[in-house]
Amino acid sequence: MGLFNPFKSPESKRAEEVRTGAVAPDRRERAKCWEARDAYFACLDRVGVIDAIKHDGEARKGCPSENEAFERDCATAWVKYFKQWRVSDIQKKAKIAQLEAEGAIKMEVTPSFAEASDSGPTGVPKGASKETIQELLAKRKS
Repeated sequence: MGLFNPFKSPESKRAEEVRTGAVAPDRRERAKCWEARDAYFACLDRVGVIDAIKHDGEARKGCPSENEAFERDCATAWVKYFKQWRVSDIQKKAKIAQLEAEGAIKMEVTPSFAEASDSGPTGVPKGASKETIQELLAKRKS
């Protein structure tokens, strides 16, 4: 059981509970977290740090106030998740850019669970041969 601290406000108690994951953040607290995250990520972009977990020292040195606000305004689990998400998002965007530079064709895929037509969710007829698929791709490319 914790000691009663008359100097601790109910707001700071709530913020600590959110940070530790004892309570779920409300809409206002989530918005505040996302704002702090966006400011932190913008600062990381300015100082050239992609992975704030691997390069924690550089991130803390380059963005001290943004890092403090991010860790203060977000749940600890969210901080770790957002830092990992940032790295995978940057890697995904780089891979897409690489594929596009190599001439890859973007295909719109609509997931479908119904078997309403002869075509699958990509618009390719079921059981189509490799040649048929290549012809369809060539038509989309032009």
